[in-house]
Amino acid sequence: MNQSYPIAIIGGTGVGAFPLDAAPESIIVSTHYGDAYATLGKLRGKPVAFLARHGAGHKLPPHKINYRANIAALVKLGVRAVFATTAVGGMHLGLKPGDFVLLSDFIDFTRDRDNKTFFDGEGGMVVHTDFTRPYSDELRGVVISAANRLGIALRTTGIYLAGDGPRYESPAEVRLFAQWGADVAGMTGVPETTLAREAGLHYAGLSLVTNPGAGLSDSPLKHEEVEVAMREAAPRLRELLIEAITQLDAVSLPPIGPGVPLPGA
Repeated sequence: MNQSYPIAIIGGTGVGAFPLDAAPESIIVSTHYGDAYATLGKLRGKPVAFLARHGAGHKLPPHKINYRANIAALVKLGVRAVFATTAVGGMHLGLKPGDFVLLSDFIDFTRDRDNKTFFDGEGGMVVHTDFTRPYSDELRGVVISAANRLGIALRTTGIYLAGDGPRYESPAEVRLFAQWGADVAGMTGVPETTLAREAGLHYAGLSLVTNPGAGLSDSPLKHEEVEVAMREAAPRLRELLIEAITQLDAVSLPPIGPGVPLPGA
């Protein structure tokens, strides 16, 4: 691989549905933390890396994903900007299936995950990373501008509650999370976003509400309804991402985060 890929899309988006300029290339990226699976292509003339968050064939549950390997792979590919999509449950009735939420903050409620940081003392590095602005202002601005230009409805702020999964939340948890201020809940947004900041990557989280949280609907939660909501929203989501990528000059983005030097990256 002789070319760098300054822009990446993580998760929730079928690569084959994007109008790429030519046939994409699927690769395995080996890192100090393990292997990651990516597809490389050009979108409107811009090199873009599509990362398979759950591995080849979507086989890894959220709590088993090697998040460090995924982010280290993006660094190795030369990525500067990450647009990450997540399927989430709404924590209050003001959010409906099909709504897009551009994340502005998060709550980390994960309790059973290892390797949540690159700064774990390996190599003598212990760094406390600032998260006053949890998501990249520059990328958030680009997504908002793209939504306005396309006339796509977008909630421009939202607090993401990250849980371990793979189960859904209980009704009591949904009530608690809503009291904490969470708007949506998912299973993959952390530590993905925190590792991206540590690695010096601009990161924007774009969530699609696929279902109301437990207890907010009379129906039990089923993964099938998540898949249906994703399929129905996919054309709008792709359109929004394509427009954001078209507007973004990733090379000119300012430095962000400590930018940990990753072994082998």
